[in-house]
Amino acid sequence: MQSEADPWEPATLAVVGTGYVGLTTGACLASLGHDVTCADIDAGKIERLRNGEIPIVEAGLDEVVGAAVAAGRLRFVTGAAAGTAAADIVFLCVPTPQDEDGSADLSYIEAAIHEIAPVLKPGAIVVNKSTVPVGSTRVVERALERTDVSVVSNPEFLREGTAVFDFLHPDRVVIGGADETAAKTVARLYAPLDTEILITDAASAETIKYAANGFLAMKISFVNAVAAMCEAVGADVAHVVEGIGSDHRIGRAFLQPGPGWGGSCFPKDSRALVSIAADHGYDFSMMRGVIEVNDQQRVRMIEKISRAAGRDLVGDRPLDGMTVGALGLTFKAGTDDLRESPSLAILDQLERAGAIVTAYDPTTAGELDHVQRDRLGSMRLATSAVAAAADADVVVILTEWQEFSCLDLDAIAATMRGSAIVDTRNILDPAAVRAAGLVYDGVGRS
Repeated sequence: MQSEADPWEPATLAVVGTGYVGLTTGACLASLGHDVTCADIDAGKIERLRNGEIPIVEAGLDEVVGAAVAAGRLRFVTGAAAGTAAADIVFLCVPTPQDEDGSADLSYIEAAIHEIAPVLKPGAIVVNKSTVPVGSTRVVERALERTDVSVVSNPEFLREGTAVFDFLHPDRVVIGGADETAAKTVARLYAPLDTEILITDAASAETIKYAANGFLAMKISFVNAVAAMCEAVGADVAHVVEGIGSDHRIGRAFLQPGPGWGGSCFPKDSRALVSIAADHGYDFSMMRGVIEVNDQQRVRMIEKISRAAGRDLVGDRPLDGMTVGALGLTFKAGTDDLRESPSLAILDQLERAGAIVTAYDPTTAGELDHVQRDRLGSMRLATSAVAAAADADVVVILTEWQEFSCLDLDAIAATMRGSAIVDTRNILDPAAVRAAGLVYDGVGRS
């Protein structure tokens, strides 16, 4: 935190990587008054950003980027070295993909470090913003081979769909490093924000990131397991969640049942917790259980959808001839991110069992980019919810987009071949569904 003797001043910053975290970080830091250069190795992406094209769906990001560029505080360059030579502080926001065993691939970080190390000015600070394994700060220090450059950890806690709000209204800012002066310098960047700033050691900061996401994943797995129990005993999960969520020690956040958690963070970070713990001799069995419950939830949704269409999952292709109208493909509403989407995992298994799937998502109704095409493969796409339901034996809601909560149920009923709606997000009014002559099946609802 700043004091009268140590007034806040804007800094010259560089952000390496213009993906989801990097672009949000750079734009929001510029909105706080800092001078920011965002760098990326993808020349095509940089050119699109210079032309005002935002490559991701994220509420408010285009406005923040546009305002910062217009104010002259945000620019985009190709190549990490080109953007970092003049920077006081450099944020690393590059991918850290994961292997099957949960271990992280740090090659992108190492490549960025080798590019920027020769051009960093003396006294610069390198900030790990990417989610990295515990101990990665030391890895970056060794790769830099610069005793005049400090390294700190500053993990991000951004929710896709609300990333700009989360950055500008954080619950806390976490900074970790052995160099207290460097950590406090990074902390001052956030001084305009009304929030708690926690300065700790690097290993603790890195662990906080994983532990936070692991705990949230645990809450979702817990409520999904409770929903399964509610179905077994005839209880209503909505009432159960209201009852337990009103306890301030528990809270209502992340207690909404669904098809399972996914996205770019929870699957990666939960597996990483298990892997990092194992590397240091601890069996994180609780986290393994959280992952197992999530896997089971997807299987339960597949079984639920099949039963709703009057099919049993027996034999090699038990769903041959069955048509599914799927509403929602992204892992959550408010984003175009398809990574580790439970929707795609469920629909893939239905197709493997012989079902024909026609899907609609607000982010895939237009022209697809190459990433979307790769992830969706040959899946049939519709341009509206009603079109996706045409001739369907069952309609399933998989993503909680607002428009799905107010479907034209009469039109859906008129175009379907079957009569069942499986609402894996519990966003429809069961009475309204039944009034349209359809059969309703939610998650954990009596």
